Amino acid sequence: MSTRHPIISVTGSSGAGTSSVKLTFEHIFHREGVTAASIEGDAFHRYDRADMKRVMAEESKKENNHFSHFGPEANLLEDLEAVFKQYGETGTGRARHYVHDDGEAEIYGTPPGTFSDWAELPAHTDLLFYEGLHGAVVTDAVNVAQHADLKIGVVPVVNLEWIQKIHRDTSARGYSTGAVTDTMLRRMPDYVNYICPQFSETDINFQRVPTVDTSNPFIARWIPTADESLVVIRFKNPRGIDFPYLVTMIHDSFMSRANSIVIPGGKLDIAMQLILTPMILQLAGGKSRAGR
Repeated sequence: MSTRHPIISVTGSSGAGTSSVKLTFEHIFHREGVTAASIEGDAFHRYDRADMKRVMAEESKKENNHFSHFGPEANLLEDLEAVFKQYGETGTGRARHYVHDDGEAEIYGTPPGTFSDWAELPAHTDLLFYEGLHGAVVTDAVNVAQHADLKIGVVPVVNLEWIQKIHRDTSARGYSTGAVTDTMLRRMPDYVNYICPQFSETDINFQRVPTVDTSNPFIARWIPTADESLVVIRFKNPRGIDFPYLVTMIHDSFMSRANSIVIPGGKLDIAMQLILTPMILQLAGGKSRAGR
């Protein structure tokens, strides 16, 4: 951790909604004049799209049908930890981008499914912002979590997570429901061993819980809306959190435990603004006080 060069990490599974949370952070950064260097978890995959398909086929021949992006073997977790450590110490580091589609291909000059070249992070930033699968991962070989100053978990209940992933991958990426289901089954051991444990490392978890029937996520025609959901916000350390203020400001919210507040799903953005803005300013201010 570093008061001079702080790091914010948003972590969650594929389909969890971390991209939407990233937008909220970007709005706060813009409004408050905070300059953030951003890195994405996909950039630290070990293989591009074609190589990943090839390696998965090779692993299947070895009767390993659970090789996935969720596990350490398919990622450069040592490099990710090194970037966190270097940024915390010096405010510098290297990153790249994974190109998802044709729009990004035009920006980065490399085809979809490949990586851009490694490049230095922008100089003179207030903090580092990470969003991806492994922002709080701890294994026998790496401890990414120890380097982040604020760790956020985005954790829908699993049926909702699956619905969101199925709808995203079928509508935006052209996969069949069966193909997406196969992917989720292949990832399950790594999900249990490397994704879920991170949410015990995070400082705050935002867990969306639908209030409609999601019993069979594989036939759901629609993603439950924000107004058809509640969000449980859990603080690892509730000390210093003004819960009476939050309950007053967020209508129809209530405390479920001493460290948890439950809010209507449609109030998630305002809740994040209220909770995260002072934390971000404290981190960025800590850097300013330490000197640039």
